[in-house]
Amino acid sequence: MTQPHPEFRQRVRALAESQWREPVVVIHLGEVKPDFDVPGRRKDGTVIGQRLVRRFFWNLFRGTVGSLINVVLSVAGGGVGNVFERSGKVTGPENAQALGLLDAARPADSAWLVYSPSHVAVIDSGRTFVDPKDSPPPTILWHATTPNAPKVSIRRRISWPDGSVYEYDLTYDEAKLLKETLRGDDPALPDRT
Repeated sequence: MTQPHPEFRQRVRALAESQWREPVVVIHLGEVKPDFDVPGRRKDGTVIGQRLVRRFFWNLFRGTVGSLINVVLSVAGGGVGNVFERSGKVTGPENAQALGLLDAARPADSAWLVYSPSHVAVIDSGRTFVDPKDSPPPTILWHATTPNAPKVSIRRRISWPDGSVYEYDLTYDEAKLLKETLRGDDPALPDRT
């Protein structure tokens, strides 16, 4: 995953700061496709018992075409490849509070986690491979405020009071940007250890 144009980050930050009236931390999540370890959900996050016909054909496709593509990518790339690889992990009880954030973020073209001392949100900036001037304005997909907001940790983890947790992965460049942002001397920046 490549880093999005810096203007997308600025637009997401501007949207959140204009509505919340406080400094925010902006983290590019990109495509949200974690492994789910939540009762009532399949490993890909879909609800067990729904869309059974669609699921049958997806498994058929994944087993045949996906295997072939994985072999080609592995041989061509010189290592093991997986087209259906997932990044991150969700754990929690049935109907976990984390599912609200993740169900909202999964269909996003380019998801951003934005948080401040009293807000946490997921914002979609649209497709980040286009010129920012040609893209629609960012939209808030999910939002929570204190005291109902989950705890965001700089250790790439979001946790809710019901014990559910979303552990997300970042690219090297995004982790470096986050570290630089949090290293700043701005006392208004949220400290969500």
